[in-house]
Amino acid sequence: MAEADDKTHVHQSIAEAVLDHGIETMFGLMGDANLFMVDDYVRSGGGNFVPAAYEGSSVLMALAWSHVTGRVGVATVTHGPGLTNCVTALTEGARGHIPMVLLCGDTPVANPQHLQSIDQREVVKLTGAGFEQLRTPETAARDVANAFYRARLERRPIVLNMPADFMWQETRHEKIVFPVFGSPGYVPEGDDLDQAIGMIASARRPVVLAGGGAVDARDKLIALADRLEAPLATTLKAKGLFNGHSYNMDIFGTLSTPDAYDVIAKADCVIAFGASLHYFTTDKGALMKGKRVVQVNIDAAEIGKNHHPDAALVADAGLTADNIVWWLDEAEIAPSGFTGELDTATLAAHPPAKSESAGDGHVGFVHALDRLEQALPKERILTTDGGRFMTEVWCRISAPDPRSFIVTANFGSIGLGLQEAIGAGIAAPDTPVVHFSGDGGFMMGGVNEFNTAVRLEQDLIIIVCNDSAYGAEHIQFLDRRMDPGLAQFDWPSFADVATALGGHGIRVASAEDLETALAAIATRDRPLLIELMLDPNDVPRMRL
Repeated sequence: MAEADDKTHVHQSIAEAVLDHGIETMFGLMGDANLFMVDDYVRSGGGNFVPAAYEGSSVLMALAWSHVTGRVGVATVTHGPGLTNCVTALTEGARGHIPMVLLCGDTPVANPQHLQSIDQREVVKLTGAGFEQLRTPETAARDVANAFYRARLERRPIVLNMPADFMWQETRHEKIVFPVFGSPGYVPEGDDLDQAIGMIASARRPVVLAGGGAVDARDKLIALADRLEAPLATTLKAKGLFNGHSYNMDIFGTLSTPDAYDVIAKADCVIAFGASLHYFTTDKGALMKGKRVVQVNIDAAEIGKNHHPDAALVADAGLTADNIVWWLDEAEIAPSGFTGELDTATLAAHPPAKSESAGDGHVGFVHALDRLEQALPKERILTTDGGRFMTEVWCRISAPDPRSFIVTANFGSIGLGLQEAIGAGIAAPDTPVVHFSGDGGFMMGGVNEFNTAVRLEQDLIIIVCNDSAYGAEHIQFLDRRMDPGLAQFDWPSFADVATALGGHGIRVASAEDLETALAAIATRDRPLLIELMLDPNDVPRMRL
């Protein structure tokens, strides 16, 4: 790379600026406007470039990399269709509040008639991502730094728009990294705090709930729950946070176990940290009826966004939990005793499968999930696509902790999951990644990237839940006593496709086939795809 006092080209300055931010892995697909930047990033800077087969995939891989590492992910694409192919992925990242930077080429400023010229700012704007313009060759490093700064501060993807005719212009590179001051906010004093503590102190059956915004406060939330003698639960995004605790109820809401749902229904106070209280979490408000709700969130926009609480604190989760415990001790408030009423053996347990098989040529879905939970590597990253099957997966397949769990459901799209599984595997190369997908989602977004996982020699286990249909639509036709034929498809064998693409595919159409597939997990030496053949009329309904 060039010395700070030497003239360099803009594409070199951009590559060096990315490395200045400590980012040694970049995902992307090269084109006219970014290929020289990528080349310099790899050949001169020693960066690792992960090439995707489709532009949107590179964004999804960077989102997963960011989730697992806790850092800003980076992807790059070219102009026009290169950007429009990223619209769904950028929306997924914006709605998931995931910080990443997309280095996006733009057509030459000097050629407004370019075939691929579009208003890229407007395209980015509709996704909810942020837009940052590379203003001049002289400001290249500063504009990159500002994109990184905004991604961290705003917690969303930021697209840096890079005109192609800037790339070979000369500039001087300067290392610029803007610090982001993220000291946690303290608990406010005054009436809001008094009101919240009063509700918590008077509760006889309190529950402590953690969302994705509270995953760094695990120990402090446990200390509060133990002080109150209250059970613990999480939203879907914080799945796995309280693993190992005696009174962990796992997921709160429509995905709760039967016993946990009953416990939540009996509760008189819910203390929610870092959760937006989405209607899946509250079961459309049903689980909050007759309860005092105290909501704690560092982001004021999340308070009252979905459910209006009885008391709220705009504050850091861990510091607030500490503060509540201090006031409870100061006032000598007795523990609630609620946990003494609970059966720890059934709190987080879902009912077992009723049968192994679902008829000729099919395997029982719930039975297969229960057996997979036993056979899959315990230390793993769990990723899932969207679709009909995923709610049962979220309930029955465990994740070690929230950073090891990725659910691509922020935009309600299918076909995004395998790409994020690949990004997660790059972020944690020594940890196996387990990915669940439906057949429609895998056909949409998985087939075109499976070979990417093969090329990268990833330790990846993919379970494709194949009912030869778009399941959510299939259910709706049946509910109205209509012919579901338009929602049914005669897909190719995904197991055969996986093998043809360089992996190892196994088709599971019986309980015996399932045991063969489970044995293959232990001896895998390449990406392994297990295709579960399911009866579309015998799959549990979505728990939403």
